[in-house]
Amino acid sequence: MSIKKVWLDESEDECTSCGLCESIAPEVFEVPDKMVVIEGVDFSEYEDEIRDAADSCPTEVIKFEE
Repeated sequence: MSIKKVWLDESEDECTSCGLCESIAPEVFEVPDKMVVIEGVDFSEYEDEIRDAADSCPTEVIKFEE
């Protein structure tokens, strides 16, 4: 299944701006102050990186929908 949506969910924890997601998938994530998903990205091209970033996030705030 391909990833259709990626977002920051801070309902339980907050992004610590550690930059790990940006280092794993710089084509998808930016961390100016808090993580943001770059607009217009074709998520299907970076599925492995998105999954890795979500799994590696220390606060588990990166979510995605297939």
